[in-house]
This record gives sequence, C-alpha cells and structure tokens, in this order.
Amino acid sequence: MNSLKIRRTALAVAAAALLPFTLAACSDSGDTKAAAPAAAGDEAKTGASTPMDDPMTGDEPFGAACAGVPKEGAGSFDGMAKDPVATAASNNPALSTLVAAVKQAGLVDTLNNAKDITVFAPTNDAFAKIPKADLDKVLADKEQLTKILTYHVVGQKLTPQQLENGSFETLQKGMVTTSGSGESYEVNDASKVVCGNVKTANANVYIVDTVLMPK
Repeated sequence: MNSLKIRRTALAVAAAALLPFTLAACSDSGDTKAAAPAAAGDEAKTGASTPMDDPMTGDEPFGAACAGVPKEGAGSFDGMAKDPVATAASNNPALSTLVAAVKQAGLVDTLNNAKDITVFAPTNDAFAKIPKADLDKVLADKEQLTKILTYHVVGQKLTPQQLENGSFETLQKGMVTTSGSGESYEVNDASKVVCGNVKTANANVYIVDTVLMPK
C-alpha cells in the first residue's frame, strides 16, 4: 500500500510540473496564428512595397509625346539608346523632317561622332509651323540651315534638373535658356518639351514642339 501511494504521489507531482509547459506551448501556438494576419494588416497599413513599386527615379523619358514612341525595335527608347543621335533620330518617324534637314546640312557625322551632347529635337509638327515657302528657303540655304540646326545642340548632356533654370551655349555659339520643373519644361520661353530625357549612345534628347531660331 505504501508503495502504491508513493507511486501515485510521484505521478501527481510530475503532472503538476508538466502542466505549465503544456499551457505555454498552446499559448505560443495560438499567438503565432494570430500574429500572421496582423503582420499582413500592418504591411497593408504601412504601404510596404517591393523595389518594382518604387516611384520613378527621374532618369526615364517623360512627356505626352513619349507615348508615340515605338515600344520595340530600333525606334524604341531601348533601341535609340544603342545608336548615336542622328542614327537614333532617323528611326523615330516623328523626327523625319529634322533628319532630312540634318542630312541636307551634312551634319550626320558631326552629330553621330560628338560626345556627350544634348539635342533639342523639333518634331515634324514643329517644322510644319514654319510657312512652307520659308522652310523651303531655309532648307535650300546650307549655311543658314547649319546655323539653325547647330543652335539646337548643346555641348554637354543636360539632365532635367539642369533645365529648371538654365542658360547654355550651343554649338552655333548662341545661347538657349530653359525653365520649368517636374515634367514641364520650355526652351527660350517658346518651345515646349513634349518628350524629354530620351537617351541615345552619345546624347540626351529633348523633343520639342517648336523650331528654335538663333538670336
């Protein structure tokens, strides 16, 4: 009898000792399950995001006319980045008049071989603003055409930030002024950037809606 009583007492003591650990384990398991939804909720509240969701770094092309640039091929942004500027422009249908003028002036090699330049590139619509008789006259005058085209070229790569309040010497030796912020910029207070920060192998290109005239 004494032996049986001692055995029962020992079992009771062991059970009492194990009980707190059993309860703790159950409690931990319950907390883990409850914590998972809370963590997900916290992420939703804080707007946690992956690097793919990060906002633009400011190094991408911008502007309404950028939507018209081909998504693939030599005329796309990726394609133009691989070619020097005159070649890259020739692959953009919206710049065909400019490309024809560059060829007429004999400036293809000059632009393609230049290093680290910025080109303010007028669209076909920009050239269309010039009366046809005047445009034909300019295209027939190589010296005047060269002055106008080189006035659109700055001898350094300009970032959008530099355009906010800038004044830059052109290859024609005249000065262009720029102003604006964000995704809205003007050149000489007259020509708007419609697709900016386009990269080519040797230039930054800002496509503009008005032909710039040397002062």
